[in-house]
Amino acid sequence: MSTQPIVLITGARGGIGRALSAQLHNEGWRVAAVGRDAASMQDVPCALRISADVTTPEGAARAVSECAESLGDAPSHLAHCVGNTLIAPLHRTTPQQWREVLRVNLDSALCMLAAWVESRRAAQQPGAAVMVSSVVAQIGVANHESIAAAKAGIEGLVRSAAATYAPLGLRVNAVAPGMTDTPLTAGMLKMPAMREGAGKQYPLGGVQTADQIAQVMAWLLSDAASRITGQCIAVDGGFTTIRPLVK
Repeated sequence: MSTQPIVLITGARGGIGRALSAQLHNEGWRVAAVGRDAASMQDVPCALRISADVTTPEGAARAVSECAESLGDAPSHLAHCVGNTLIAPLHRTTPQQWREVLRVNLDSALCMLAAWVESRRAAQQPGAAVMVSSVVAQIGVANHESIAAAKAGIEGLVRSAAATYAPLGLRVNAVAPGMTDTPLTAGMLKMPAMREGAGKQYPLGGVQTADQIAQVMAWLLSDAASRITGQCIAVDGGFTTIRPLVK
């Protein structure tokens, strides 16, 4: 049996999930890539592609079990990259819209983390998980009420789960990206003026790449971060903590 770690990456079709799959696959990890349609992930570098809707407990449990059946063991690591966004003030957001944001972001995080934790408890083995939050959960940004609430829920989940399962050797962390160049933000960044304006908000300047987010997530999953748990690391060019120098 291979000694290389198994990582389950949800939302592997998206920009960050795809970048993380490629990085860990190239480093020799056994990557199980999860998406709603495995056929759409044919170009995602991985050892296994799984079709599952992880916004439900059943779908999340199936992703973990299929990984174990196909790769010979349950995933020791989890990277949960499922998400969507909504930029709209609360008074222009319908209940159906905010429920969809909560379902895709927060429900999926709860379902997937629960399924992964259960597999680790059954195996009585340590492991590491990393989730994806957002800078809008850490600092108020206008017109982001629904997604800010969903991502703030993920950060609370990370801290509580990290405390609960630390005695079992399970580490749970998150990253909180700022504006990142992915298919999810393509519409907002397609005009040069919009991209330039977005980049000026960040002290380090510019819009970051999915690879830059994936590098931090890979580190949090690695043994190099063996003393890190319950943290939400902002990967945002300084957006949440310092102000850009205006010239």
